[in-house]
Formats: sequence, C-alpha cells, structure tokens
Amino acid sequence: MMHMRLSGIILATAVLAATAAFAQVKQEQPTSALKGHDTNAPVDVTSERIEVQERADRAVFTGNVHATQGDMTLDTPRLTVAYSTAPGSNNGTNVQINRLDAAGGVVVRDPSETAKGDFGVYDLDRKLITLIGNVQLTRDNNQVNGARLVIDLNSGRAVIDGGPPGVNSSGGRVTGHFTVPQQSAQPQSKSK
Repeated sequence: MMHMRLSGIILATAVLAATAAFAQVKQEQPTSALKGHDTNAPVDVTSERIEVQERADRAVFTGNVHATQGDMTLDTPRLTVAYSTAPGSNNGTNVQINRLDAAGGVVVRDPSETAKGDFGVYDLDRKLITLIGNVQLTRDNNQVNGARLVIDLNSGRAVIDGGPPGVNSSGGRVTGHFTVPQQSAQPQSKSK
C-alpha cells in the first residue's frame, strides 16, 4: 500500500456538491457534511500499479485505485498526481501536490453522500474540484444528474451544469429526483 500525503483530494467532491444540491430539500441540514473535515489529513492510496514519471513530475496509479482520507473514499481505475518538488525536510525534497486527475469512471463516497462521473480533476492551486461526464450526486434517496460539477473549496459553492445538448446527453439540462418528507394523515373532525 502506497501512503502519500495529499492536501484536499477529490474526495471532497461528493460532499460539497451534494450539500449544495440538497440543501433546499433538507432544510435541517444546510451545511456541508465536509464542514470540519481535515483536508490536511493523510491520504492512503492503494492500486495494482504505480508509475513515477519523475521528469514529468507526476505519479500514475492504475488498477482498482482506492484512496481514503478520513471518512471519504475515492475509487477509480486511474489516478494521475501532478506534483512539484522544493527543498524540504524529507531527504532534502518536499513534494507539493498541484493537481489530481481521475479517469475511467470516478466514485467518491462519504458516509452520507456519493458522487459519480466519468472524469475528475482537483486543482489544488485554485482549490477547484470538477467532475465531468455523466455526473450523478446521491444523498439518501435524492439524486441530481448533470454533465459537469464544479466545486469551489474556498466558498463551498457547488454548481452542476447540464452541458451542451447532443447525442446521449440530457439536452443541456440538470435533472433531479427528490423525496418529500411523508406527513401522517390527521383524521378530520366532523363539524356539527
């Protein structure tokens, strides 16, 4: 198992995005499930293979990639980590992660939410997370679908776009299915 220290991984995608999408439905939970999440916590990554491309300053994890940070997980067939090196305390160099790219289908989970997409990009320098292609956010029995999800980690704002209309797309529209709290029927009293 490969252990890397990554700051704020794609794992944040589901939680921030689903919170923005479902806050209107679940008024009692207006804050993100990520509130208070330690994005500086260590990230554990396992895969069938890792290829370090030192001249290109990147590492490519392939084959059943599974990453965890706290209660959040990320599963994808391929994860590319772009980094830079600077003088530091770890044997003279300090690795600074700049960007994470997940490809081949991405599933991000935390205890209450799940996000899926074809590709995921986390730009650590700009603090933006993006899921692209067949995006699906699920929380409880609520679901939102779109073509692209962008999360600004500075503001916590999440935006889901339907994408341009085309073949096998939702026609540029975001779709959603939301459950409604069930109210018990009160017997009506008879007027005399």
